[in-house]
Amino acid sequence: MNNQLMNTDSILESLKIKALNQMQLDTQIALQDHNNLVLLSNTGTGKTLAFLIPLIQSIDIELKNKTQALIMVPSRELALQIESVLKQIQPGCKISCCYGGHKREIEENNLVQPPAIVIATAGRMADHLRRGNIKTDNIKFLVLDEFDKILELGFHEEMAYIMSQLPSIETKMLTSATQLEDFPEFIDMTDSFVLNCIVEDLKDEVMLSFYTVNSEEDDKIDTLFALLCTLKNTSSIVFCNHRDAVERVYNLLKDKGIISVFYHGGMEQYERESALCKFRNNSSNVLITTDLASRGLDIENIRSVIHYHIPHTEESFTHRNGRTARMDASGSVFTILGPEEKTPEYISSISAEMTLPDSLTLPEKPQWGTLFLAAGKKDKINKIDIVGFFSNKGQLKKDDIGLIDVKDFSAFVAIRKSKIGGVLELIKDEKIKNKKVKIEIAK
Repeated sequence: MNNQLMNTDSILESLKIKALNQMQLDTQIALQDHNNLVLLSNTGTGKTLAFLIPLIQSIDIELKNKTQALIMVPSRELALQIESVLKQIQPGCKISCCYGGHKREIEENNLVQPPAIVIATAGRMADHLRRGNIKTDNIKFLVLDEFDKILELGFHEEMAYIMSQLPSIETKMLTSATQLEDFPEFIDMTDSFVLNCIVEDLKDEVMLSFYTVNSEEDDKIDTLFALLCTLKNTSSIVFCNHRDAVERVYNLLKDKGIISVFYHGGMEQYERESALCKFRNNSSNVLITTDLASRGLDIENIRSVIHYHIPHTEESFTHRNGRTARMDASGSVFTILGPEEKTPEYISSISAEMTLPDSLTLPEKPQWGTLFLAAGKKDKINKIDIVGFFSNKGQLKKDDIGLIDVKDFSAFVAIRKSKIGGVLELIKDEKIKNKKVKIEIAK
């Protein structure tokens, strides 16, 4: 009897993908002969699907009310990204996402009925295990996604504890775009098979163009401003090395008339969600961030990565650049150098020097704005409800409503900016599904 939840064709059909790429095919073959697999592949090549297919197919239908698979990730953003893909697949089993930054009690209530698949960050997973919220006896499939980040020294104690609580693991799969020289003993990868699908210089030759931009001043803000004006309205991520620099750059660009959003680990969860939603839905074409955004964010059509600060390591440079030129798209990487700075030796890509024009014109302001709704999935509100509400009560046409992102207890909706004032006036006394919901411009 076949106890699989879904076959590969059904999974691909749910994602509207015609076929697996070679790396994904090689992964399926490797797992037939190896229980411990290290998958190395360039950023943006589809590693998530490579591990989700065998993981879903490992779930025993007869035991789907018990936790059978665990996906460990280094950040809440990556956890939510994987959860989003799983929900699109709809594998027919319960999925729970556990991460810091929101109330543990919400997760505890969700874990009363055990999920078949758990996606978790190290700190929150260790917390649930200590409290007995997750039963591990039936967990047979373990994934460490972006394992090089998970296994950094700061996570060792928590990861060692988590591994000690997983007695039944049969398959371990570790994925990343960068390799570790040594694995901690508690991971037990002595008999592992390394599937190295990294294509050296792939992005240099095919998808990514590299540029150096020289700044005459140590403070490179004027050069960044000129570069963003030159790039016009293309979707761009600006990387800084520190949180305070992120907000400083944001405020200085704001003073110069550049609309952007910022994102770093010191922000509240709502603030982070709001910033990412605005960037995804084109309410802002510029995201200013730390290396927090270098992993786990799968945002379509990012055309430019700008290194405002030179990254400290080659791995950081690689992962930052991986936000653009994803899945065969093209992109550009710009490294801004101050008068005393030189290109680090680890940046081997051949970069063209870019000269910025003297005459600058501000990019056009985005045509979209974002509204925040204080209700979401847990309030039984979905995208169809939101579209119907704004179409009927807000008198909007379909083309006036953009990307909608529904969270557990909130939602973000892109509305054509010219319509926002009128919409807020029309809906101020209206209800969604017979509920009065706070609706305002997202902060």
